[in-house]
Amino acid sequence: MKELLRSNDPVVISFVDALLNESGIVHSIADQHMSILDGSIGALPRRVLVAADDLAPAQRILREAGLAGELPSKT
Repeated sequence: MKELLRSNDPVVISFVDALLNESGIVHSIADQHMSILDGSIGALPRRVLVAADDLAPAQRILREAGLAGELPSKT
């Protein structure tokens, strides 16, 4: 699995989840239950993971949905 994005914003995570579900891209949201450790303040980001073969199509979907700023920058 490859990390598609990482965010503290539950709205972004929910939107990405819906986009990927609609596109049929299998994904996983990691660290959802970490709020227990951070006191429910949202300090720990959630990660959206996809299969390596689905990374490029998933990134394209997010760019088309206006979420290019949420994608990790290439270094």
